[in-house]
Amino acid sequence: MGVLSDAPKHMDSCINACAKCAQACEECFTACLQEPDAKARAKCITILNDCAEVCMQAVQYMARNSDFSKEFCDLCAKICDACAKECEMFKDKHCQECAQICRQCAEECRKMAMAAV
Repeated sequence: MGVLSDAPKHMDSCINACAKCAQACEECFTACLQEPDAKARAKCITILNDCAEVCMQAVQYMARNSDFSKEFCDLCAKICDACAKECEMFKDKHCQECAQICRQCAEECRKMAMAAV
């Protein structure tokens, strides 16, 4: 449900998924930096940052009901998928959980991008 009465409620599920994904990516980013093989995770660390940022921007676009929300959500889905693929290569818990959350967010973003509204 939108925070304000005139907020775009049809986007709530995607907004929530994007916010959750951004948080997961930020947490995974921090955890990856602490891993002994952080250098081997350079690509993962970079895409975690990209994913967190695009997710938060998607939240902003949807919250203001931007005419570009669908296109932005399509881009967000692509970046979330790429992030999930990268995180799945690392077997630690934080990367595996982040990958799952990224996949869920990508699915919500695809739904939003294809919505008729």
